[in-house]
Amino acid sequence: MMEYKFGMDEIETKIMILQEEFTHLHDYNPIEHVLTRLKTPESILEKVRRRGLDPSFEAIRDNITDIAGVRVACSFVRDVYSVYDMLASQPDIEVLQVKDYIENPKPNGYRSLHALVRVPVHLSDRIVPVTVELQFRTVAMDFWASTEHKIFYKYREAVPEDLLQQLRDAAQTAADLDERMGRLHLRTHGDFVGSRREGGPADEVVRQLHELRESRVNNRFV
Repeated sequence: MMEYKFGMDEIETKIMILQEEFTHLHDYNPIEHVLTRLKTPESILEKVRRRGLDPSFEAIRDNITDIAGVRVACSFVRDVYSVYDMLASQPDIEVLQVKDYIENPKPNGYRSLHALVRVPVHLSDRIVPVTVELQFRTVAMDFWASTEHKIFYKYREAVPEDLLQQLRDAAQTAADLDERMGRLHLRTHGDFVGSRREGGPADEVVRQLHELRESRVNNRFV
């Protein structure tokens, strides 16, 4: 469990770095908030039981891929893909699987971009590759998913059909809102993802900071 927590912390740190960079060096921050979740041992064992797996560490590592989870809420749909690309392009992150439920929503209306990634965790005596589940969604999608989860919990998954239909309708409304707000923001801000602030006396400092960051990414010392 500690290894999975460390893997989750590694991913969260990478996202927090992106957040700070966009806050201080760019005109726009596409990341609204980040949530992390580590499954409890009881929850893991229950999933092992339901799937009929061998209750061994090896079987759990190979088959239970959502022990460590990180959820990233973004402002707009295009931000979802941009932030994912920023993380996936980092050299120490290995992308294992991607499921695009934004382009291909689930029948209940669920929309989100899921990715399984593997990140190295450096312990005192070894490097452990840890799988982390990433979820990227807009704030509207996140609100819908949170409400849907609460409804299913209240009805113990036996949700009345009329509520299910209302949830599907609400999911479409959220998707329409995302599309409309995305168009408005693009019209007023242009290609906002990645645009940096210009002007002011700190430009040279900003340039040097970016050079330093690129040097660190490329594993070079300055």
